[in-house]
Amino acid sequence: MAHTFLLEPGRWIMEGNWLERHGMPISVKGMTLVAWNRGNWFTMATKLIFPGSDRSEISLQYKGRLDKGARQYSFLMQHNLFGQIEGEGWIGVDTIVQRYWVLGDRQRRSGFETIHRISENKYYLTSGVMAGYVLTNTMEASLERQLT
Repeated sequence: MAHTFLLEPGRWIMEGNWLERHGMPISVKGMTLVAWNRGNWFTMATKLIFPGSDRSEISLQYKGRLDKGARQYSFLMQHNLFGQIEGEGWIGVDTIVQRYWVLGDRQRRSGFETIHRISENKYYLTSGVMAGYVLTNTMEASLERQLT
């Protein structure tokens, strides 16, 4: 079974938990839209909200390139809180792994995501953000493709 997340256009609903250092888990919900253009370029837009919390929403806009048959790709991201980000991803047999770093950031923030395929229409995401060598927050969430 081939990956459907990222490799195919689609709309994905996200639901899970956000955890910050010394804090209790916070509910997180969101949506990711994936689109593909000519020349093997993809775009991905994600919006995260925190129901029942005063935490600000997070929005991410990706643009990347993945050649047909390739297993590695690079991307640029605009993050509403961090600014400009560069990153890379690897496509494994059952997971997609991404790492990224915030450009020009004095706190030296970076992050990672592991997106594990459960089925064709369901994935499980774990992610984390680091400032220097310190893990500042993590997220765990299920991703479910919305079929139209």
